[in-house]
Amino acid sequence: MDTKPNYTMLFDFYEMTMGNGYFQTGLKDRITYFDVFFRRIPDGGGFAIAAGLEQVIEYIKNLHFSEEDIAFLRTKKVFPEEFLEYLRTFQFHGDIYAVPEGTPVFPHEPILTVRAPAIEAQLIETYVLLALNHQSLIATKSNRIVRAAQGRGVAEFGSRRAQGADGAVLGARAAYIAGCTGTACVLADQYYGTPAAGTMAHSWVQMFDDEFTAFKTYCELYPENVVLLVDTYNVLKSGVPNAIRAFDEVLKPKGITKCAIRIDSGDLTYLSKQARKMLDKAGYPDCKIIATNSLDEYIIQDILGQGACIDSFGVGERLITSKSDPVFGGVYKLVAVEKENGEILPKIKISENAAKLTIPHFKKVYRLYENDSGKAIADLLCVYDENVDDSKPLEIFDPDYTWKRKTLTDFTAKELLVPIFKNGECVYDSPSTEEIRTYCKQQVDLQWDEVKRFENPHNYYVDLSQKLWDIRQKLLSENRK
Repeated sequence: MDTKPNYTMLFDFYEMTMGNGYFQTGLKDRITYFDVFFRRIPDGGGFAIAAGLEQVIEYIKNLHFSEEDIAFLRTKKVFPEEFLEYLRTFQFHGDIYAVPEGTPVFPHEPILTVRAPAIEAQLIETYVLLALNHQSLIATKSNRIVRAAQGRGVAEFGSRRAQGADGAVLGARAAYIAGCTGTACVLADQYYGTPAAGTMAHSWVQMFDDEFTAFKTYCELYPENVVLLVDTYNVLKSGVPNAIRAFDEVLKPKGITKCAIRIDSGDLTYLSKQARKMLDKAGYPDCKIIATNSLDEYIIQDILGQGACIDSFGVGERLITSKSDPVFGGVYKLVAVEKENGEILPKIKISENAAKLTIPHFKKVYRLYENDSGKAIADLLCVYDENVDDSKPLEIFDPDYTWKRKTLTDFTAKELLVPIFKNGECVYDSPSTEEIRTYCKQQVDLQWDEVKRFENPHNYYVDLSQKLWDIRQKLLSENRK
């Protein structure tokens, strides 16, 4: 992406008032630790897909206040001149750790951790959450739809229904990472290499005196990329017959057999079955049938279960907006502060709502894999100075129901959080969108089928090490007193 917009001012106002408060009270350089995590998987799924890290990296690299920004903040009549002067040379000096994009992730585990001076860590909260929440939401929804298609291609068609330009472009990026074959959005292709494709709308057919002429003309213009939209008038009585006639007159003489039709309305199961019979009888067994029209994972799963003869899908609004569950719900919470001597003091947030209880301290996240199958067994959260030795037996336990325990013996442990920034410098080589997409597929394949169910998926365990569990219990006990 050639143009990198400056989103430094994209923060909630309280982040700036708190930042000034830290400045005025001598806390601005206090090292803090913040975790980004989420509490609930969208659509009741078994896992989510992390995405949006590349945009976080671009944002951090470009953090700075312009003179125009400072002049605007002055008009709020809240901030003293010495604080505004501090902002003039503001930049990020901290560390960031994150799971790579495309990684399956689970509730309550950090998908990104910030270690930075208080003002810097507080100021970046809104944009970091915005970037990760949006793309993780769309990637999670897209992966569900891709899995429902059972190996058939799914193209993202939702630009015109997205929430704004960034929603369309970055949503297409997230969808491609999660397994979609491409997008209708050309700008996403230009910026991120998500293959853009498309052929015609109903208006093309309506522009001509009759449907056959519209189809024939299109075949003549694009003989190597013919997809005819056959439901403008009547799919079976005119659309498919006219498509076959156009194929016969234009493509067949050229020896071209690659072609497709698209159905955008009606009973997709019935129409696709009938269209398949007509195409096969006419000598076009290789002609593909593409289905669109307000699809999601449940509709795709149902129509395929009913025997629909569909080769690929185009999915729009229900994907690009995650219409069934449109909020990812990631949060940004303080988990530790660092004393001048380097000692890390864990911090906890307590709530009457048990789901809002945070997991304190600067942490590592290990994913534990069964050696026989290669499948992921559980994730283990540890204090930053702990190491898992997978050459020795490891006992893990449910942090809420501690009597539920299991000893692992033949397993591999892998750290999920990797360094992204160190002392304000980016130390991470961002993979290409294509590489992230390949990695995502590999990682999803390492999840058990029971975790991948749409309905009542298996609860994947995110456990705490004994040391981390003890620290949390100690903080809870101290706060009760």
